Amino acid sequence: MFSHSIRLFDLFGFEIRIDASWLLIAALIVWSLSSGYFPQVLPGLDPTGYLILSVVAMLGLFGSLILHELAHSLVARRYGLGVGGITLFLFGGVAQLEDEPQSAASEFWIAIAGPAMSFALAGAFGLIALVAGDGVAGMLVAYLASINLILAVFNLVPAFPLDGGRVLRAWLWNRSGDMLEATRKASTAGTVFALFLMGLGLFSVMSGGGIGGVWMGLIGLFVLNASRGTYQHLVTQTSLRGVRVSELMTSNPYCAQPDMTLADVADHVMLAHGVSFLPVVENGVLLGHVDTALMRAVPRAEWTRTAVGDVFAPLDDSTMIAAHAPAAEALDKLAGGGQRKLLVADGRRLQGVLSVRDLMGHISVMQELGRGVGSPPR
Repeated sequence: MFSHSIRLFDLFGFEIRIDASWLLIAALIVWSLSSGYFPQVLPGLDPTGYLILSVVAMLGLFGSLILHELAHSLVARRYGLGVGGITLFLFGGVAQLEDEPQSAASEFWIAIAGPAMSFALAGAFGLIALVAGDGVAGMLVAYLASINLILAVFNLVPAFPLDGGRVLRAWLWNRSGDMLEATRKASTAGTVFALFLMGLGLFSVMSGGGIGGVWMGLIGLFVLNASRGTYQHLVTQTSLRGVRVSELMTSNPYCAQPDMTLADVADHVMLAHGVSFLPVVENGVLLGHVDTALMRAVPRAEWTRTAVGDVFAPLDDSTMIAAHAPAAEALDKLAGGGQRKLLVADGRRLQGVLSVRDLMGHISVMQELGRGVGSPPR
């Protein structure tokens, strides 16, 4: 998800990263505070003073977001869930949970921990602001108090995948015992809220709201995509739970030998049998694969003179998987590597081929039969 993130430091065993998109929001925050907010609440400072104050406030927001996500992460660890790290990005921060919560109770406490931390920070900064008065320090911590309060309240909106949406999912899950159905309903609430934000943003832009309306629309679009994507991911993982690669792979697939010409492969194997991906095998030993993309890189006029052994892709961990591996692992590998088929092998011995179509076909049938809805125990 965050292919351009940079590792900053470790905190309580969690890797803190910052995505390149955060630099954009950080710059916007500094610009907005230095040119608008602080000159209004603290008149009389010079431009350099406003800039320094705005940078400090942005860093305070940075720390507040990390503490919000750290609260999620610490509670998730308490419940035995793996956390891939904490990443700040364009729309705030995210604690990257490696697993779904195993109970409605754990879902609730993990979800509520973030807003609870933000409320605590808002209260702490608010008390400091009362003591500090109306000076520079007071206005700075007053801003941090208000921004943490906004962060807490916004995250409690019952729209998945916001924290409030996860609290809603926990409540629905606890009532029904069905995690997938609870996620579907919470995601529907997220979709409605996202469309509302996008509509409000559009109205704001058309009414002269400028960047505020655009920002609201972008947040709505993010919530919409995240809500639908999270639900679909859960549907997929649930449908593949307990399924092994060996159950879905195509055994005894059509193969190519390294001494075959590309013309022979195209005419007598691919076109004859409707396949676009062939393992390359010689004397029972798996060497790699050849597919239509590799063949297109060779001019068609040279196919009769070019052997498979000259162009095939050798074995690579990214294109191989064991027959006993979970089907969900195969799907993750296909999604991460960009290819649509995997060689199923035991060492150099070919056992079959697994494709995205095999996986999606199984998921589709499970959905139609209504059997992809197993829920972890509460």
